[in-house]
Amino acid sequence: MKRLLLCICFLLVASFTQAQSRQPIAIDRVIAVVNDEAITAYELRDRMATVVRQLRQRGTPLPARDVLEKQVLERLIVDRVQIQFARETGLRIPDAELDNALRRIAENNRMPLAQFRAALEKDGIDWRRFREDIREEMTVARLRDREVESRIVVSDGEIDNYLANPQQTNQAAVVAIGHIIVRVPEQADPARLAQLRRRAEEALARIRNGEDFGQIAASYSEAPDAMAGGMIEPRPQDRLPSLYADALATMKPGDVSGILRSPAGFHIVKLFDRKGGSAANETIRQTRARHILIKVNELISSDEARRKLEGLKERLDNGADFAELARLYSNDLSAAKGGDLGWLYQGDTVPDFERAMDALKLNELSKPVQSPFGWHLIQVQERKNAEAGDERKRLMARQALRERKSDEAYEDWLRQMRDRAYVEYRLEER
Repeated sequence: MKRLLLCICFLLVASFTQAQSRQPIAIDRVIAVVNDEAITAYELRDRMATVVRQLRQRGTPLPARDVLEKQVLERLIVDRVQIQFARETGLRIPDAELDNALRRIAENNRMPLAQFRAALEKDGIDWRRFREDIREEMTVARLRDREVESRIVVSDGEIDNYLANPQQTNQAAVVAIGHIIVRVPEQADPARLAQLRRRAEEALARIRNGEDFGQIAASYSEAPDAMAGGMIEPRPQDRLPSLYADALATMKPGDVSGILRSPAGFHIVKLFDRKGGSAANETIRQTRARHILIKVNELISSDEARRKLEGLKERLDNGADFAELARLYSNDLSAAKGGDLGWLYQGDTVPDFERAMDALKLNELSKPVQSPFGWHLIQVQERKNAEAGDERKRLMARQALRERKSDEAYEDWLRQMRDRAYVEYRLEER
């Protein structure tokens, strides 16, 4: 969800630039055919404006226009393949769910939805197109969950091996890295394999020659984040793919790996920063909290849910009983227990909830807090530090191993989808 919200926030910012940069055209020619659907020059120009804006915001030098154009077109093709597959397999984001997401975007920009729409339209952004862009972002995220995340299996044997290795059971430092992937088709012959390796070596040589990593990623990489300079959101090192974690073990900030090989292709990793790192037997903070949840749905809008909680907070501030109001009004299974969530470890709740909970003093009542589940009032009752028991250690190991496998599995799935698609290029036709 966090990755999705970041994509949505960027899409919002980029859309303003696109609106200003669009020029009327007389004829919109086809530049590629993906299975039975066309990608047009207008779509390419539209996405190019987004990418250019993104790279400039990051301070990344722009690649040559023809190089960037081909990279963006390939990204459009991969996105189109995913959307087609989602449609063919019956995956679609319902209008009600889309509307809820749009309300959250509006609220993140501190506007009611109607005002948010008016602001977009004032800047020349078509509301229907914007809605469909957000729907596609949500569809791709949901598709990844269904086709990749749900199929990742972590065996008890893998957990045993993970826990038996003291180096793995450390809570690794959080690392900020960039990466480049040159994909290798599943049935690539030796000549094609050698050609792709030379491409990866060329990218590595340019990086080691002092050229900007983000610019090289945008020029060479076929990863989904290539147009963001190849940057991966900071995360614990032990939750990165094994290929990356092993390479990073001996690297210092600023170092660049050699060419790494996986089933998906050739990889290059750069370590930008490393922070922290602590042993797994260190005590872990636990929080005992309770909440009142008002869910957002077709009957209750986000604004209505927030206002309802503001009313309940006023009653609580004036001495009402939290447990009684939770039993009466909360839309959560915890309502029967007066909203009691029990003892929570870090990571047990969604990030929005956890951040708000961690900021509270004992017995302090939060303001209404939004999460993907709706709106919450939160109260912290106790805190303690405790060593993780065996069951918790196994759960943490399972989570780490799932995250470690996730990116590799997604890249492999994308490669298979792309290899199976029929693609006809017409970009060179003038």
